[in-house]
Amino acid sequence: MKKFSRIGALLVTALALAGVSVAGAQGGSKGQLPAHLPDLKGREVVAVTAQDYTPLTFVDPDTGKGVGMEYEIWAEICLRLNCKLTWKVAAWDGMIVAINKKQFDVGMDGISITDDRKKQVDFSDAYLNVEQHFLVRADEKAFKDKASFVADKKLRIGSQAGTSGFFTAADILGLKENETSDRLKLYDNFGISVQALLKGDVDAVISDVAAGKGYIGANAGKLKLLDETLSSDTLGFIFPQGSDLVAPVNAALASMKYDGFLGYEQNKWFFLYDPSTASTSSAASTAAATTAK
Repeated sequence: MKKFSRIGALLVTALALAGVSVAGAQGGSKGQLPAHLPDLKGREVVAVTAQDYTPLTFVDPDTGKGVGMEYEIWAEICLRLNCKLTWKVAAWDGMIVAINKKQFDVGMDGISITDDRKKQVDFSDAYLNVEQHFLVRADEKAFKDKASFVADKKLRIGSQAGTSGFFTAADILGLKENETSDRLKLYDNFGISVQALLKGDVDAVISDVAAGKGYIGANAGKLKLLDETLSSDTLGFIFPQGSDLVAPVNAALASMKYDGFLGYEQNKWFFLYDPSTASTSSAASTAAATTAK
């Protein structure tokens, strides 16, 4: 069993500043280190991502290659479990169905763990907790939190259907299942909803902290995140139902929580990584950041 001592006590402060936490490591507990990890004996694992969630999975503007926290976590998982990764790229919209039909072995794209999705796919244990906030124009003064947004009937939210941001928006507006409202405008993807926000077509979108900072960096002086936390998501990897990969991956994740590797990755991508260094053109063309799905 390899040990990975890569971070120190300052990581706790770093993660607090970044607004993220190691899933399953709350309350001061590190969990239990597995006695040993399964050996997948060089098995090929076909992984799919949409490459549209900075800093979890996105395209490096300088190299054109996929990078991010999820890429590095899975490289580490296969190092620990002795498996070989084959990466595929597919749109988020059809990913859960594709995994359900066993077209891929594992899917990832900042995917929130929900009971509805558990009816179609199996989830790994959570590897990340993220908070969602209002992303608004920098000069926004009409509202400052959820209560003042709801009170002003003229204000509208932009969202992508089927994402956690969409469900949070529906909850804020008090919408029942399948109920619509002219206060909730739908767009094909998160990047388009942010462009609508910048143009004044909507007054807010719901974003996690990392994605919001990415768009703030790509649109200097034009956007800001409000302080209020609207919701908190736990993210996991998805597998076909009954997959025999879930147990070994959970064992690898447990070892990575225990020895600090997940904390190291979160510090690197949510605290040290500066999304504003990515080119604006690349951010626009690849939707440089989006929200938890």
